Parts: sequence; structure tokens; C-alpha cells
Amino acid sequence: MFKRLTTDYFNWILIIGVILLIFEIAFFFGGSIIPALFSALFMYIGWKNFHKLWGKIVFWIALVSMVFSVLNLLAVRFLIIAAIIIFIINYSKSKSEATQFDPILPDAEKNHESILKVNPLFDHKLFDDQITEDVAYQWKDVNIHGAFGDRIIDLSNTVLPNDTAVISIRHVIGNIEIYVPYEVEVSIHHSSVFGKAHILGKHHLKLMNKSIHYQTANYDTAYPRVKIITSLFSGDIEVKRI
Repeated sequence: MFKRLTTDYFNWILIIGVILLIFEIAFFFGGSIIPALFSALFMYIGWKNFHKLWGKIVFWIALVSMVFSVLNLLAVRFLIIAAIIIFIINYSKSKSEATQFDPILPDAEKNHESILKVNPLFDHKLFDDQITEDVAYQWKDVNIHGAFGDRIIDLSNTVLPNDTAVISIRHVIGNIEIYVPYEVEVSIHHSSVFGKAHILGKHHLKLMNKSIHYQTANYDTAYPRVKIITSLFSGDIEVKRI
């Protein structure tokens, strides 16, 4: 970030920072400098006695106090704001000066590939529930996120590919239910801040900011199989055979 900063600009920033520091000392009787010095002194005392409990307490309290005292200095606030402004300016310049390189390919490689647009099984919905159809449907990998509502996926009404099917769900608040046929191998990696998990007979009644990972015994060698990756802020997940 500072490689693009000229020496004159850097010198002006330092000069203004020193002026603000002198101004704070002269007109605010030291401002936050005196509390910072006292905090540094107590940090030293705590560090010398860090092997004792009271020494650890004094050290960490003094450290927190010194950090807040330093951040209250006008000069430090100015330097933080200046650094943010410089970062924004340099980032905008780097985006505007970005160069696009087009590779030169032989004529045979310039032909455009034929690609097809595939409609997803689910669309992203911040609100409302999403449930697979009760009739037979064509399988398409699931990759969705949402905010509120339940997500229910029944794999018994579709034919999974002779490969690895993928279900990826990132959700805020709601429940996730996934029904898997008995002949399908399963791998599930679930993370949750608050909630419960019932996965193929394994029960976690309290998930507090945890991740769990299960897979069936033949997942690495047998097909068809489904890989499930889910994350919830608050809600329950259930994966069971059907």
C-alpha cells in the first residue's frame, strides 16, 4: 500500500502527526499520553511478576488500558484515518489501472465451446421455505443460501448420477431436512452456532459454534454418493434414510 506513496506525502503525514502530538501535550496537558505512560509502567511491573497471578492480572489490565490510551491520541487517530484514505485511493487506482491480457491462440483453439445453461434445482431465497417436488424430478447439484425458512430435500424422488452429487446450503435461521435412500453413500459436514443435529442415528442436542463431520463406511469407494455441506447460524439439521 505504501509503495505508491511518495516521500513528500509520507513526510507531510509524519509532520502533521507530530504537530497533533505537540498540540495535545501543550493544550490538553498530555491528553492520553500520561495514562499511557502509567499503563506502560504497570505493564512492566506485571511482566516482572508474570509468574504470579496478580502479576498476570496487572499486566493484561495495563495492556488493555494502554491500547485504549494510545488510540485516544489525536496523532494516532489521524494516522489511522490517513492509512485508510491511502488504502482506498491506492485500491481505486489499482482497479482503474488493471491490465487485461488476452492470450494469442492458434485458429483451431479460438473456436468457442458449446455450453448450455442449466436451471438450478433451487433459487436463492432469503425468506420462505424450499422443498423438493413430491413427484419425480431431474437431479441437479444444490448450491444455495438464505436467511429465514426451512430447507427440505428428498432424494428418493430423483435418480442421482453415478458420481458424487453435491448439496451445499448456507442458511441463517431455519431447519434443514435431507432424506437419503438406503443405497446412497453419504458424507456430511455441518457447522452451526446454535442448534441440534440428527444425522443417520447420531444425535447432537446442543451445537454451540461447532462443526461436525460424518460419512458412511463405503463413501470413498461406492457410488452413487452425496456430499452434503451445510452451515446454520441458528437451526436444526436432520439427515435420515428413507
